[in-house]
Amino acid sequence: MTGLALAVFALVNLSIASPTAAAAGDPKHGEYVVRLGGCHSCHTDPKKKDAPLAGGLELTSPFGTFHVPNITPDPETGIGRWSDSDFIRAMTEGVAPDGSHYYPAFPYTSYTRMTRQDLLDLKAYLDTVRPVRNAVPPHDMRFPYNFRFALGVWKWLFFRPGPFKPDPEKSAPWNRGAYIVTGPGHCGECHTARNFLGATSQNHALAGARKGPDGKSVPNITPQSKEGIGLWSAEDAVDFLKTGTPPYGEPVDFPMDEVIANSTSHWTDNDLKATAQYLLSLPERTTP
Repeated sequence: MTGLALAVFALVNLSIASPTAAAAGDPKHGEYVVRLGGCHSCHTDPKKKDAPLAGGLELTSPFGTFHVPNITPDPETGIGRWSDSDFIRAMTEGVAPDGSHYYPAFPYTSYTRMTRQDLLDLKAYLDTVRPVRNAVPPHDMRFPYNFRFALGVWKWLFFRPGPFKPDPEKSAPWNRGAYIVTGPGHCGECHTARNFLGATSQNHALAGARKGPDGKSVPNITPQSKEGIGLWSAEDAVDFLKTGTPPYGEPVDFPMDEVIANSTSHWTDNDLKATAQYLLSLPERTTP
């Protein structure tokens, strides 16, 4: 699933240099990265399942309605004319090829932690999918959030770009789980409460939210025993990510059911175990 966005009303534009993509991507691994990132859940309109990744889904928020873009290689309505460098800059800096800022409803705030090779592989795979001509309308934002240039101030306040840095004191599986959760999996974009400017509150990272996307509550996925997953075993967490059935209670519904169907149920067992290990190692946090 995807997170919410907002701009501060100010006349500032943050300028960031574009990175250079030097290596070739592997489309086979890129297909797996698509599953790690849950791209299908947002970029495929459930009403148009015959047009995968062609965008069109509407995401409502207190700031307006976001229209999810087409990421097929259609040259007119998709990303068919994007270079690898364009793609990497969008994913890691939230900057479009024309230099405009993206709203962080597109979770570049998490994708910035992805490795360069994963991003190149992802782009290589997207270049192989069927181009779909689907012109997605622009976002319909409320005043003053419709001033896109003001996103430069939002980034200056809340966005810290840069790749994931492994913790040398932790195991390789733990670091893999941390990379997935905080990077391509972008779990915190939905499972972390946001402040009045739409930025995630890191003091409550992954502790859920009383009012998340579309006004629905989002569960706590820290090992907090009353509200979170503190009573789960690692095996419980792996089984949940595979099937959507928790050890206690009813199976999940929308939107997590789509995340499981389109994303986590396709992950390797090692990635599922790494994710479970990381989540269960986090400090307990209560839902704000």
